[in-house]
Amino acid sequence: MPTASVNGIDLNYKLEGDSEETIVLINGLADDLETWALQTDDFLAAGFRVLRFDNRGIGSSSKPAGPYSSRMLADDAKALVDHLGITDFHLMGISMGGMIAQEFALNHPARLRGLVLGCTMCGLAHSVPGDPETLAALQLKPSEPLAAQVERLLAACCAKPFLASAKGQAVLKERVAEVMNYAITPPHTYQLHWGAVGGFDTFDRLPQIKAPTLVITGTSDLLVPDANSDIIKQRIPGARIHKQQGAGHVFFWEAPEDTAAAVTEFLSPIN
Repeated sequence: MPTASVNGIDLNYKLEGDSEETIVLINGLADDLETWALQTDDFLAAGFRVLRFDNRGIGSSSKPAGPYSSRMLADDAKALVDHLGITDFHLMGISMGGMIAQEFALNHPARLRGLVLGCTMCGLAHSVPGDPETLAALQLKPSEPLAAQVERLLAACCAKPFLASAKGQAVLKERVAEVMNYAITPPHTYQLHWGAVGGFDTFDRLPQIKAPTLVITGTSDLLVPDANSDIIKQRIPGARIHKQQGAGHVFFWEAPEDTAAAVTEFLSPIN
């Protein structure tokens, strides 16, 4: 895959499709661009060109020293679209990527046609906290074998009924295999991403977002409870919300077709 040299780093990216209507996808904490594998084909079929990339510190992108911030990561995204000559587009971010997308919408509003914020929050001070056991499961354990650690981290993001199902186990195994075959996120940048989450806060600024906004989440998200999406929806003028019933933090893996359909239905009429 190609890389773009921007902001003093190299960003690994994948741009697919030939439509003039582009959707830019921003991954969550420690997630690489393959996290969107279950949505990309549907977005392409719906007539979008799709740009996805590894954030700084992740996958095959550069992994410089920190600290990192959500604004820094949003500026990386802007530098990438500028490098590619993409002038206006739809933006979707999930989890930490949703925080980055909020910063992008606030600091570069003229570039956005539509905004989708998935399973995210607007800052720890104004959030409904996640389940302590689930949050604890996301902590690194250096003595644990890497594959087991990856599986534990990903499993913590799934709704429990999905995880217990044959489909859930198949998706989890596929995702673990993909992560193990990709460039592994090192512990120091994993922690730098947590630092970016800890320093993030858009609560007071959310009413300034002008882009048409869809907030989307799962109702069984133990990491970022769906009440956080209600808060964001209430703070952004005219925002709409879609809740995937019974889905967890990775609702886009658990219900990929429904997720793509909800996003496409929202974005397609926006000119």
